[in-house]
Amino acid sequence: MINILIAILIASVIAILSVNVKAKGIVTLSGVILIALISSIVAVKALLGHSYGILLSGPALFGNVMVNIDPLSAWFILTINFTILTGAIYGFNYMRKYIEMKSELTLHCIAYLLAYFALLGICSVQNGFIFLLFWELMALSLFILVIFEHDKPETLRAGLNYLVQSHISIVFLMLGFIYVVYKTGSYSFEAISDFSSQQSTLAGTTLFLCFFIGFAIKAGFVPFHTWLPYAHPAAPSHISGIMSGVVIKIGIYGILRMLLLIKTDYTTIGFIILFISLITGIYGVMLATIQHDLKKLLAYHSVENIGIIGIGIGLGCIGLGATNKWMAILGFTGALLHTLNHSLFKSLLFFSAGNVLQATHTVNIERLGGIIKRMPQTSLLFLVAALAICGLPPLNGFISEFLIFGGLYNWLYSASLLSLIAIVFSLGGLVLIGGLALLCFTKAFSVVFLGNQRSTFNSEINETGFWQLIPMYMTVIFMMFIGLFPSIFINALQIPVNQFTHDVVFNLNLIKVGALDSLKTLNWLFLGFILLVLLILWLRKIQSRKKLIERGLTWGCGYSPSGVKLQYTANSFVRSYSKLAKPILDIEKKEVEVVEVFPSGKHYETHSYDKIERILIDKPIRYMSRFAELFLFLQNGQLQQYILYGIIFITSIICLPLIISKILSILHFLNNL
Repeated sequence: MINILIAILIASVIAILSVNVKAKGIVTLSGVILIALISSIVAVKALLGHSYGILLSGPALFGNVMVNIDPLSAWFILTINFTILTGAIYGFNYMRKYIEMKSELTLHCIAYLLAYFALLGICSVQNGFIFLLFWELMALSLFILVIFEHDKPETLRAGLNYLVQSHISIVFLMLGFIYVVYKTGSYSFEAISDFSSQQSTLAGTTLFLCFFIGFAIKAGFVPFHTWLPYAHPAAPSHISGIMSGVVIKIGIYGILRMLLLIKTDYTTIGFIILFISLITGIYGVMLATIQHDLKKLLAYHSVENIGIIGIGIGLGCIGLGATNKWMAILGFTGALLHTLNHSLFKSLLFFSAGNVLQATHTVNIERLGGIIKRMPQTSLLFLVAALAICGLPPLNGFISEFLIFGGLYNWLYSASLLSLIAIVFSLGGLVLIGGLALLCFTKAFSVVFLGNQRSTFNSEINETGFWQLIPMYMTVIFMMFIGLFPSIFINALQIPVNQFTHDVVFNLNLIKVGALDSLKTLNWLFLGFILLVLLILWLRKIQSRKKLIERGLTWGCGYSPSGVKLQYTANSFVRSYSKLAKPILDIEKKEVEVVEVFPSGKHYETHSYDKIERILIDKPIRYMSRFAELFLFLQNGQLQQYILYGIIFITSIICLPLIISKILSILHFLNNL
């Protein structure tokens, strides 16, 4: 299988370099389909319990390389395959307007395939050295994908921000792997497991936290999330979809993989992950609610949903530590299912935002309005995805969030006083996250798609093409299928979840009774209600077919004729919330400078900024800049001094080992005395 995938990748890259610009997308899409088909066959078998493993011989530098697709890898590979495939189909049509950019499209197509191959490699290899190579390949490929429109300064800044923080992630992962190699002499993942089992609980926890920070940066946990709200909006919309859908999930995969490998105190680790995840979910949705850029709003919701997934992982770990089987089952099952669910509805949201961007050339919510009249299909698809991300039935987000809530309630059976406090805050946090998500997407959908058009655009707004809508409808069908038939996916997760149970035997089949049956019935009832409403609307349309229908502007709350300025703006819609959240969030209202000699008017704009970014990123950079300014005298423009600096540096490098050896000799002599 590995040889076939590598051959497909090489052949696709050569073909992209050879064919004309119109065929590059076809070659890329064909390569993605072939790779997805082959890897999915192996992954489905692994998910059913028939793991794929092969040992590849390697040089003495990093030893043999174990390629192993177990049930956990299989779940993530299948998730990656679907989102990458729909992203490729969407991107094939989305990128047609850039057809004159031949060289950029060539690099873009190659980077897309390399990023896909790297994601599959990360989920498959069991060797730390090769794992880091794939991680670096993923980082560089995605950097190229993000900066596709590199002529825009903000895009280039976002790409560089992403690249720098990706390499900070790699530093922490390297530290973890290097420490294990130093102790064991092996890069194999088995060495991590063997080493941690021989160490104290504190040592195992420390090693896990080192890996956790590296993976948390990629996943977007607070406070490691600051790259995400810039990279997602800057990238083309299909790249935003796969970054939010699967790239940040590779950080979740890394955390889960280390939980399988490192023997540690699950209770302590669980509380740490739960605490960070609650902050991540609440802080992410709080920032999302006040955004005026549609893609940035969606990016912060990725942070929120990573928090929800982390809550499930934290509950699973605490359940393992307390031998509370239902808590562990529901926590890990909810986390893994929400990983898939989020990849579906979030990619659909970014694809919908891409349609709006191409039609209007803006994602500024304050400038949009009335899009549903011109783009009804895109509006409906956005609405379905918004309902799913808010956790409403009968869609898939409701299922996974229900499982996580179930894990919290099952915690009550084995709760101490500290646990009861954690349960109260966790339930309150999840409820707050859900409520703010409803507020945020009510604002986004109503202001962008309902009402009347707020701005005049240079071109007419029309619905996007049929082929660009196909991957979006594929995603909606998959989301509905999960919501209506959850037991299929619960059963599919039985073997992956059992990987975390170790000596405790869990039976996921028990979930099918009781609550899950009620959940399934509830979803079908909601679907029946929706179909009934659609039937009534259809009958009404038939009945009124022969009647004269007069069309007018959207109702303006009693004002006639209604003007666009009488409508809610994104800021006014959440004004009460903004006042409540202002002590926590950085919200600034300022007058926009008018440059005309005789200005006809003025207006105000509200801007938000991430306080964590200001503290952890901006301030350290400012202090580093001030420190660097102390050495500006070295940059004096005199060639003679630059040559002198080189001589001093070379001399220091030569003399330093001699000085160190002399000091060691003296210390050895003193020790003998």
